[in-house]
Amino acid sequence: MKHGKKYIDSAKLVDRTKLYDPEEALALCTQTGKAKFDETVEVHLRLGVDSRHADQQVRGAVVLPHGTGKTARVLVIAKNENADAAAAAGADFVGADDMVKKIQTENWMDFDVLITTPDMMGLVGRLGKILGPRGLMPNPKTGTVTTDVTKAVNEAKAGKIEYRLDKSNIIHCPVGKVSFGTEKLLDNFNALLDAVNKAKPAAAKGQYIRSCVVASTMGPGVRINPAKVM
Repeated sequence: MKHGKKYIDSAKLVDRTKLYDPEEALALCTQTGKAKFDETVEVHLRLGVDSRHADQQVRGAVVLPHGTGKTARVLVIAKNENADAAAAAGADFVGADDMVKKIQTENWMDFDVLITTPDMMGLVGRLGKILGPRGLMPNPKTGTVTTDVTKAVNEAKAGKIEYRLDKSNIIHCPVGKVSFGTEKLLDNFNALLDAVNKAKPAAAKGQYIRSCVVASTMGPGVRINPAKVM
């Protein structure tokens, strides 16, 4: 893959043979994020689990102290007082059958988070094949299937992110923008790592966090010493 001059210049700042401390690695991300837009800083964690086994799944959600730098567009599928509460809390879209139909017939996906109540899961379940591959299917483990829609909407707007394993047993999560600076990025990074460590399955054997890499959208990956994040 051919890289541009900015990437090549940024890559020179990173020692590929070194395992950095988290603070040093995130500081490098702020230096290597040289694009004309405010790049997102992402964390990539390879875990010592096997996602093919139900007892080794790692999934959850965490509210980042400083948010993600992006305001989430929230859709709430609910009825009656729950719908009223969602609207009052600042949800961008609120509905029930009408919203499900809109997604089914128009392939409408102008939202980042979908929250629903337990009584609506029979209806929302029809959207599994559409929402599942996009990681948007509501789940009690991430707080997006709840009776407290006010809290769920507030958390989503405040910078709540979901983390889950992909098929390669890797978690990919944003922890903010380059413009946040090292200190805020480190606070968010620590919040994510704390949540992932607490979610360690009892069935996990051996080293839990095998590798940890941080990178800005257009920048090179910076490897973090796994021993410093467990």
